[in-house]
Amino acid sequence: MNVLEGQVALVTGGGGGIGSAICRKLAAAGAVIVLTYNSDRQKAETVSESLDGAGHLVVEAPVDDSAAQAQLAGLISQRFGRLDILVNNAGITQSVPHDDLDALDDKLIDRIFRVNWRGAFASIRAHKSLLMADAGGVVINISSIAGRTGVGSNVAYCASKAAMDSMTRSLARALAPQIRVLSVSPGWVNGEYAQRMPRALIEEQEAMTPLGRIAEAEDVAEAVYAAAAHLRFSTGDIIPVDGGRPLG
Repeated sequence: MNVLEGQVALVTGGGGGIGSAICRKLAAAGAVIVLTYNSDRQKAETVSESLDGAGHLVVEAPVDDSAAQAQLAGLISQRFGRLDILVNNAGITQSVPHDDLDALDDKLIDRIFRVNWRGAFASIRAHKSLLMADAGGVVINISSIAGRTGVGSNVAYCASKAAMDSMTRSLARALAPQIRVLSVSPGWVNGEYAQRMPRALIEEQEAMTPLGRIAEAEDVAEAVYAAAAHLRFSTGDIIPVDGGRPLG
């Protein structure tokens, strides 16, 4: 069913594992996708070419470049005249043991917050007017269970995702009723990062997860789709996609 027929969705970092799954799910539901990337255009183009439907757009627009985000908003306005869904998926991390405070240097901390938090905020700021037009739109921030548990690739990453969830609540209040703002909060996802980890670590996480596995990118995409298409009376909520991991 083309529940999102005629709608335009912007997915930042859409060329990656989770981003590409989100693009595929929203396009299959009828949305036209604007897919942004930072450095790998070929990867983004390959994803765009695989999507259902037509008229999709690939744009280089780093989320931590506010001028690029403003230019992107102008392009979307000119090309489509609307924006219904903004998925803040772009993010970075690096594995640093939580007790190694010296390894988590200022440069890495600033980069993580610049992309993961400031980038998401800058994207919302740039596209606010388009999202507010007509019946209003929805912002979906791809967060992480790490923001709640404090367990993740490094301390700054966990803090950046907690900040994203806090922003979700703040902007859900500030931008209502025209724009809904939600977070989708996965646990471990079977993607590029997880596949670089020792298999024994992933098996340990699976054993501690009540549903017996870690998430697939498609699980995250399903939650994004539900938030955009069906949870129309929800805003400011943090939607877990973690298989019940905190219960394990």
